[in-house]
Amino acid sequence: MAVASEPDNTPLPGTVFTPRQVRMLKIAVIVMGIALVGGFALVLATMVYQASRIANESPGKASVPAGMDAELAIPPDATVTSLALDGDRIALHLQSSAGAEIAVIDLKTGQVLSRVRLKSR
Repeated sequence: MAVASEPDNTPLPGTVFTPRQVRMLKIAVIVMGIALVGGFALVLATMVYQASRIANESPGKASVPAGMDAELAIPPDATVTSLALDGDRIALHLQSSAGAEIAVIDLKTGQVLSRVRLKSR
């Protein structure tokens, strides 16, 4: 009759670890490796999802409705020196012989919201 012996607690040759400790270490390394690869894949998937959501549905997206034409009356010698877009509004910096002017236009409606004439002191 064979008697069940207790696990061998003698270290492997050349190490201080027992076979059971080596087996547990291998399992821990495999589990942590799977967790790292899974976490990296989750981060990448989340980044792609967020980027596609932003591209598809921006709440403050500045877009002119299809078929809408807007006109801005400016002096004949005026030029647009710069512009700035913020949400659904655009600010145009105009320069003419009459002086500098900033016009703020609502892109949704095409209406001029304000005009600011710039004067030097």
